[in-house]
Amino acid sequence: MPSRTADQPIYDPSNDFLRPMVTTLSRQPKRIVFPSGLDTRVIRVAAELVRTGAVVPILLGPRAEIRALAASLDVNLEFIRVLDPVESSDFSFFCERYRRVEKARHRKVEDPAEVMAKPPYYAAMMVQYGYADGIVGGNEGFPATFFRALMHLIKPQPGFTTASSCLPIRLPQRPDLGFKGTLFLSDCALVPSPTTSQLATSAVLTARAAQLLTGEKPRVAMISFSTRGSARNTSTMKIVAAMELARDQANRLRVQMDIDGELQLDAAIDPESMQRKAPGSILGGHANVLVLPDLNTAHVAFKMLEIAAGAEPYGQLILGLARPACQVSQVAKERTIFGAALCTAMRAMAFRDMVNAEDFR
Repeated sequence: MPSRTADQPIYDPSNDFLRPMVTTLSRQPKRIVFPSGLDTRVIRVAAELVRTGAVVPILLGPRAEIRALAASLDVNLEFIRVLDPVESSDFSFFCERYRRVEKARHRKVEDPAEVMAKPPYYAAMMVQYGYADGIVGGNEGFPATFFRALMHLIKPQPGFTTASSCLPIRLPQRPDLGFKGTLFLSDCALVPSPTTSQLATSAVLTARAAQLLTGEKPRVAMISFSTRGSARNTSTMKIVAAMELARDQANRLRVQMDIDGELQLDAAIDPESMQRKAPGSILGGHANVLVLPDLNTAHVAFKMLEIAAGAEPYGQLILGLARPACQVSQVAKERTIFGAALCTAMRAMAFRDMVNAEDFR
């Protein structure tokens, strides 16, 4: 199981991306639910979140087993809520809610108790109905299982019909890139072959998430194998169209951002390459949000950065849902899970003003 090394603490106060979040959240910590309460990484991260005062963790799973595992790790569970879905006081209420939702959707109702006993579904229900402020999961099992629970039980954000994702990823050795070394990549998790509209929406939602988490203006590059028409085919034309549509959406949603495309990666993040390939670009070779053309490209890019360049990802932030959620991989390190929890908690602070908090009708 991946974990931290002795000289790599879960939280490094010198991290310019996470440190401001800890400071902000310590004044108003948010409740983040972790469906995988028996994961040793999650238990350690929960203790660190309590130590920093940034998040109130909720661990789902068999209470006795989680407490025994924490004791074996020498982790104090004080101020960490441990909840067994089946034994919880809200289990019957959630089962009834699930039954009503399925009936309203004219779907065949599965056994509500069987569904709600699954931690990802119980956690999603907690977030949808305000029993937690955000969810971080997917670190045990296939990502699709976690995504299915989110899409099934958490309402879409008003005005959006599809979800996407973005990945904050920090390159400690390259503080000159992005937001002091942190880039936002989209979409690395959900939409395999995005349409023009989906690319545009992903660009705007990623820009909004980046601005929220950094406090700086997003500079969005629509990435392609072509720069400014150096190659012309249907794929590059789609990216140009998505860029124009994203600009219109950003104006309508009042998202302050700079955007350009289509651009090759070097033209987007290297000023010298930008000067040669796209002189006069509003980005100036300093893009901090990279919208990749499809899921294959995006996923390979972030894995390459993580493994070959020692970059530190902070989970797939799910965009387009009415509640904050984040997926972390089966091989995620504790620092990744910690950062994912902070990003999710920060988004929870903003969601009160961004979304409609009504229940399912």
